[in-house]
Amino acid sequence: MHGMNRRQFMSRLSAVAAGAALWSAGSYDQALAVTAARAVRTRGTTLEQAARPVGSGAYKRLVAGPGWPLVVRGELAGAGAGRDDRRTGLASFVQFTDLHLADVESPVRFEYLAKFNDSACRPQEALTVRGASSLVERVNAVRQGPYTGLPFGMVMATGDNTDNHEHIELDWYLTVMSGGRITPSSGDPSRYEGVQNSGSVDYWNPELPLQDHYKAKGLPQIPGFLSGAGRPFTAPGLKVPWYTTVGNHDDSIEGSLPDLGLLNELYTGDRKLEGCDDATAAQLADALKHDPARAAALLGKLLTSEGAIRKVTPDERRRPFSPTEFAQAHLDPAHTGAGPVGHGFTADAANSGHLYYTFPLAEGVLGISLDTTNRAGFADGSLGTAQLKWLESVLKSHSSRWYDTDGRTVRGGSGDSLIVLFSHHTSTSMGNLLPDPYHPFELRHDGAALVSLLQRYPNVVAWVNGHTHENRITPHGHAVPERAFWEINTASHVDYPQHARIIELADNGDGTLSLFTTLIESAAPYVSDVHDTSDAGLAALYRELSYNDPYATPNAKLGAATDHNTELLLRRPGK
Repeated sequence: MHGMNRRQFMSRLSAVAAGAALWSAGSYDQALAVTAARAVRTRGTTLEQAARPVGSGAYKRLVAGPGWPLVVRGELAGAGAGRDDRRTGLASFVQFTDLHLADVESPVRFEYLAKFNDSACRPQEALTVRGASSLVERVNAVRQGPYTGLPFGMVMATGDNTDNHEHIELDWYLTVMSGGRITPSSGDPSRYEGVQNSGSVDYWNPELPLQDHYKAKGLPQIPGFLSGAGRPFTAPGLKVPWYTTVGNHDDSIEGSLPDLGLLNELYTGDRKLEGCDDATAAQLADALKHDPARAAALLGKLLTSEGAIRKVTPDERRRPFSPTEFAQAHLDPAHTGAGPVGHGFTADAANSGHLYYTFPLAEGVLGISLDTTNRAGFADGSLGTAQLKWLESVLKSHSSRWYDTDGRTVRGGSGDSLIVLFSHHTSTSMGNLLPDPYHPFELRHDGAALVSLLQRYPNVVAWVNGHTHENRITPHGHAVPERAFWEINTASHVDYPQHARIIELADNGDGTLSLFTTLIESAAPYVSDVHDTSDAGLAALYRELSYNDPYATPNAKLGAATDHNTELLLRRPGK
């Protein structure tokens, strides 16, 4: 084992003690082992420390709390003794997900639906760009996997990288990832033109003494908050290669409505709706969930009527992008950063609009990025037949054997790469089988169909995704260990707990593999200061405000200890 200093030893001893307490309290199944002592390095991860709310009032402050222990999960394979001494690291990478970089001054936003949908308006959303850049700073500082010690090979952002698929949001995302100067404001850069200085009690007005509904729940007045949020800053950019997976907010209006180009003039125009009566808001909220066409019609009517309309500075950069433009933007040399060119997307992807691809995750490990969005609308996803067939062909070409639909073994492909899939949607959020309006005669396939396909290929080891804004890790294939894999779902970086995840793949030398999943938070200070509107101060407020969003349920998204820092065991293919 690697040497450690006294501080590291005491830190790990404390983590072991915490794990032992949890074990004795019976919090975990007896099949689980709990320890954090086996990490090579814990600094900068939630193994070392994690945000913790404190205070008895409505508004909770965040402080640095104790780190979370490692939980060993053996549902798919047994945990062999001595594997720490035999382990060989195979891959180490980081997952970002659901950054939701938001143009909060955009005319096509639904802030007035917050009481019906907590994601419609968040008190912290003016700080999404700074928050994401602070997360990049954390990855650049940590640099390596805590259990294998391998340097990060890449970062994958698994969708909803933008909030309303506007060109300006995409430019912010690409600059956060690759580095450069950013002005996180649209319209007139010299002033804020959104609901948070509207004077309406329905919104948090951080710079005004107005006693709005948010301040009644404890949110503070913060002088200089909005001017600080829109202030230009320089994003450092990732120091490792990065890739992008597309999410529903990257290809539809507010992640819910089909974008058929009918609202482009509203996007780039000068009319922003800041409110409507509760009955109309309830109708629109319901239509967004059940009837996208009706929702689009209601939205268009609201934005062209008289009412709580605010005149804002028009901005052509708010124009929504198409899938081909999404790929083209990634190919821009200005956004290459640490590479690779295109970040997974090629000129062929830009020409076809097919936003799915393969890439070498590490030697002997293949990454596959899927496009699970459905441009028919609704937030949930699915796969078209063409993409499902493409995926099956990729799996076959990287497998020496697999199972056919009747369970019989088939031998064919020339290789046996270990395979990690990435998508935005999870297996349980892929039930949107509406016909894609751009491919109306193509069948759509749900999450169960994808799980069934993946279980036919023993070298699939993990499926990494987002969308739910929740930490949850699910084993698939208990009955037949050779056909098992882990589904790793990570919380968003816009809602609390604002996590990203380090994932390490290792060979234990005993016929098993381990997937280590370690949550990380941004580099922002844990304790915020309402008088500090520096870049670091705003990033700290971003985290704390997300916990205190009165319409959110932050603890529901946190997940259990078994969804946090884990060692996920499974059989090595062919063993």
